[in-house]
Amino acid sequence: MTKLSDTQALILSAAAQRPGHIALPLPESLRGGAAAKVVGAMLAKGFLQEVDADMRKGEPVWRETGDGHGTTLVATDAGLAAIGIEPEDANPAPAGATDAPTEQSAPDTSTATEAAPKTRTPREGTKQATLIAMLRAPDGATIEEIMAATGWQSHTVRGAMAGALKKKLGLEVTSEKVNGRGRVYRSLAKI
Repeated sequence: MTKLSDTQALILSAAAQRPGHIALPLPESLRGGAAAKVVGAMLAKGFLQEVDADMRKGEPVWRETGDGHGTTLVATDAGLAAIGIEPEDANPAPAGATDAPTEQSAPDTSTATEAAPKTRTPREGTKQATLIAMLRAPDGATIEEIMAATGWQSHTVRGAMAGALKKKLGLEVTSEKVNGRGRVYRSLAKI
C-alpha cells in the first residue's frame, strides 16, 4: 500500500464519500502554502486531478484559470486505491435495490451494455478537448502551440498528455522531431 501522510489520507477519505469524489473543501487546518504543497504533491503522485469546476452545479473551486472558469480537485482511481478503495462500478446498484445482479450471476444479454464499464471522454469545449483535437490534426502540435491554445504552462501540457490522455483515456501519444518546428506530438487513436 502507498505511504500517505495523515492529511493526504484524510483528504482522500473525505473525497471518497462525496459525489464525484470531489476533494474540496480541504480540512480547515490546511490553508495557504501548506494546502498548495499537500495538493501539489498529491497531483504529482496522481492521487488528485484538476478538472473544470461545474459552476452551475455549485462545485467548489480550487483555483481560478483566469478565463472566468475554475478548477476543482477530484480523487483519482489511484488516489482511492491508495486508501484501499476499489474503483466504483460504472453503474452501481441504487441503495436498497434487491433485484440488482450479483457478481455470481451471469449478465443478461439485454442489459450487458448497461453493465459495461464507462469509458472516459472529455467534455466538449474544454481545454482537454482542444488538446486532443490539436494532437489529431494532420500536422500534430508542438508544446508551444498547445500552450498558446490552452493558456497552460509547458509542464501542464506534458502532464495532461501523460496523465489524462495516456493513463486515463488510453490514447497513444507519439512524438517526433520535425525540422523547423521542433518536437511534434500526435495522437491517431479515437476515443
